[in-house]
Amino acid sequence: MRKTDIGGQAVIEGVMMRGHNSVATAVRHGGEIIIKKEYVKPLTKRNKFFSLPFIRGTFALFDSLIIGIKSLTYSAELFEEDEEENVSKFDLFLQKIFGDKLDDVIMYFSVAISLIISIIVFFIGPTYVADYIKIFTKNTTIINFVEGLLRVVIFILYLVLISQMKDIRRIFEYHGAEHKAIHCLEHGEDLTVENARKYTTLHPRCGTNFLFIVMIVSIIVFSFLKWPALYIRILSRIFLLPVVAGISYEIIKIAGRSDNKVIAAFVYPGLLLQKLTTREPDDSQIEVAIASLKSVLEDEGGREFESI
Repeated sequence: MRKTDIGGQAVIEGVMMRGHNSVATAVRHGGEIIIKKEYVKPLTKRNKFFSLPFIRGTFALFDSLIIGIKSLTYSAELFEEDEEENVSKFDLFLQKIFGDKLDDVIMYFSVAISLIISIIVFFIGPTYVADYIKIFTKNTTIINFVEGLLRVVIFILYLVLISQMKDIRRIFEYHGAEHKAIHCLEHGEDLTVENARKYTTLHPRCGTNFLFIVMIVSIIVFSFLKWPALYIRILSRIFLLPVVAGISYEIIKIAGRSDNKVIAAFVYPGLLLQKLTTREPDDSQIEVAIASLKSVLEDEGGREFESI
């Protein structure tokens, strides 16, 4: 089996795929598959420093967040066009200030808000709550472990809750379709619905897997700091996030290329979590994922199995 770095994410009624040269978002709308393609050079290819091991993870993550939100916004706008448009005074006010740049401003604002909420919920919250463990033990290793365990529990509860929402379940089906299409490509088969259908919805390079690895790596990295005052812990968690992301990114890249049993065992819990974030897609959803993947492959020039 050949390994590829091409991947993507599910969007509203569609799939975004990202290659080395372009990003394609395929959405089923009005019974047809609409594809939007942009030629985008990854941040890790724009500067040598950005591509260094353990450095590239942070830039790749930021890049993925921006592209992901842009793709989600595009898919949402397709369906908003079908509804009666009511522009509020506040929307008109923003359009006056930012003009054509309004969409970019909203996108970067969304990324910033997403990062802030994630840091508060998954890093600051658990370290604050874990401080009460000192009532029972002074062992900093145990306290750090409890903090990390709290982070994992919050993450799993979050996934369980959102997986109950009808619209989210639909997106998770497209997520499964994305993985099936990638598996089909990696196994060297023709990209057809029949070929892709037989593959699993789980994939080692999935974002769910990456987030789980981030949480495990954070336990190890943060344990070296012992258990200082709360404000130092909060600052250290924020400033060490690039370190955690960098290490986690290298692990996920190795997992995507290697069949090593030790690596496989390390990422296995993340694969199990994908049972929450993926669902078995129908043929029409697989068709959309394949259309997106084929669109990206048109611009790869035989480089689809090279590293991004």
